[in-house]
Amino acid sequence: MTATIASPDQTRTDSPLAMLAAVGAVVLWASAFVVIRMTGPHLSPGALTLGRLLAAVAVITPFALRRVSGRRLPRGRDWWLVAAYGVLWFAAYTTSVNAAELQLDAGTTALLVNVAPVIVIGFAALRMGERISAPLVIGLIIAFTGTAMIAAGQQFATGQPGQPRSLVGVGLALLAAVLYAVGTLTQKAALRRTDPVSATWLGCLIGTAVCLPFAPTLITELAAAPPAAIIGTVYLGIFPTALGFTLWAYALTRMPASRLSVSSYLVPAVAVLLAWLLLAELPAPLALVGGALCLAGVGVSRLNRSIRRSPRPS
Repeated sequence: MTATIASPDQTRTDSPLAMLAAVGAVVLWASAFVVIRMTGPHLSPGALTLGRLLAAVAVITPFALRRVSGRRLPRGRDWWLVAAYGVLWFAAYTTSVNAAELQLDAGTTALLVNVAPVIVIGFAALRMGERISAPLVIGLIIAFTGTAMIAAGQQFATGQPGQPRSLVGVGLALLAAVLYAVGTLTQKAALRRTDPVSATWLGCLIGTAVCLPFAPTLITELAAAPPAAIIGTVYLGIFPTALGFTLWAYALTRMPASRLSVSSYLVPAVAVLLAWLLLAELPAPLALVGGALCLAGVGVSRLNRSIRRSPRPS
């Protein structure tokens, strides 16, 4: 496994299109935190994951089967990597986030899940040979500070600044962070020889297969769920899953895992904004400042790339 993962970034460099894909994935994933909060009371975590993946498979399968002869499908040991992130990321991570949001608000969940870039950066430096620059580390610290301020602001905005958080919810969110980090690194390795659409499609299929035991629960809960919950489940499958993961996989083929993972610190900031727009939840001033810090942190993390590309004076 270690030999398979080593040095995945020797033939790819950052590109504006890759950054655009990463931003698209971040916005879609941020919206998922809001929709899960709206849908979670009506569907249990495992059933919601299965419904989301079924919707994703239904949407992405026609695209994956189109011109299938031109697809770069996994070969040999790569299938183990695809199976790993299908189980860990598409199935286990999603279920953990669903369960965490039954215990925690969306802002706190997003903060805890975004511990993942720290894990990604550490592993990328130790095992994948990626260079960890000073601007990247500084940007990481600034962005993490921003997410902490968002969580504090969200807690203050609820009028319950002193209410303790559920230890079960915190544990589930941190578990999701670990699963997210392992999923990113495993998919990064698999994408060396697999195209983004195929990687997302296969991950969804494997995740769906793993979640099939929740099918009876899903059928029962959907029969009693309001239309909004059903629409929310379909939305989660089409946009944050099918489209979001495909965009992320595309960006992951063209950017180092450590640098791309820092961009996920934008998720809590965008989630707060979407909650304000869609749920009429006005963010506290502290949350707005935290969102600005998240943006600043991502900008700082990319300074070394800008400096490297600047022309030298003649």
